[in-house]
Amino acid sequence: MPTQTLDREVVIIGSGPAGLTAAIYSARANLKPLLIDAPVDAEKQTTPGGQLMITTDVENYPGFSEGIQGPDLMVEFRKQAERFGTEFLEEWITEADLSERPFRLQTENYVVNAGTLIVATGASAKWLGIPGEAKVPDGFGGNGVSACATCDGPLPAFRNRPLVVVGGGDTAMEEATFLTRYASHVYLVHRRDKLRASRIMQDKAFCNEKIEFIWNTAVEEMLGEPEAGVTGVRLRNLQNNEERVLPCAGVFIAIGHKPNTDLFKGQLDMDEVGYIKTSHRSTATNVAGVFACGDVQDATYRQAVTAAGTGCMAALDAERYLDHLPVAMPSGDEVTIEGEHVTPDHSAIIEPDGTIIPNQPENLVAQED
Repeated sequence: MPTQTLDREVVIIGSGPAGLTAAIYSARANLKPLLIDAPVDAEKQTTPGGQLMITTDVENYPGFSEGIQGPDLMVEFRKQAERFGTEFLEEWITEADLSERPFRLQTENYVVNAGTLIVATGASAKWLGIPGEAKVPDGFGGNGVSACATCDGPLPAFRNRPLVVVGGGDTAMEEATFLTRYASHVYLVHRRDKLRASRIMQDKAFCNEKIEFIWNTAVEEMLGEPEAGVTGVRLRNLQNNEERVLPCAGVFIAIGHKPNTDLFKGQLDMDEVGYIKTSHRSTATNVAGVFACGDVQDATYRQAVTAAGTGCMAALDAERYLDHLPVAMPSGDEVTIEGEHVTPDHSAIIEPDGTIIPNQPENLVAQED
């Protein structure tokens, strides 16, 4: 199939809460956004709609007093974006060139030229890769296996039941401590005899009577039934290779997240893990005209509502940029679409040719009647 070229003012990558919210806002601003998302791929565990597509009851998203199923929530997001004219394209992006505007994205069938780019590719939970961990119907993912205690911990299926948390870092301590609000008992399984978590997080977990540590142990398999979900885990002691079954109602994997940013390495500034760095005053990245929102730049909260909030910000930032207004950059200065730089203290404007213009009104005289 010959490659087609698409020219768009606003291109959004990712269709989770951040990407779809950015689409809603930019479409309502008549910017005719194009949203590109990865196709359904069981092996790569990608599904249009993001991580909420493998979440069951969502009870903490505002506006749904009785809760809503994760996939149903994302269907509503998408319908709203479609209603205002968002264009959708399901393609794998194989190459991204952010060296100049318009930014160039290459897929198997298209070359997409973007006046502004909103990156909302999210972050993927790291998994153990063991039997029973895959998404339903191939495993118990979404039916007893989760990577988000805040999202799924309060569900009725887990209340007053024994639960398992896997991991040894701050995230695992935080997840285990949070789950003690609902579970009858929390087993924290770690492959080593020492934790990687910070001292304050360790102390908090050690002092919690509901948390029991199982050291030098690996989870080998998730056990359960299609209707009942998870009923236990098969554990292996790494020192003597002895195996046993530990009954539980749910397993929370807390071994970290990996932001989906490989496509932009070497082009966008990232932290040591790979999360995109953005300005504290906007969603701007180090490349003028490229904005990042949602879990791809948020290693702290990782909630649907915070992702949606930054999606709104990214759309407004892109609209402002296209309107030739300055947008705050991570460096502290502000940049316009023409390449003008406003210094962090707003004392001067530096034009693309290097000319410095004082950003102060001259001969301003206050007059009083």
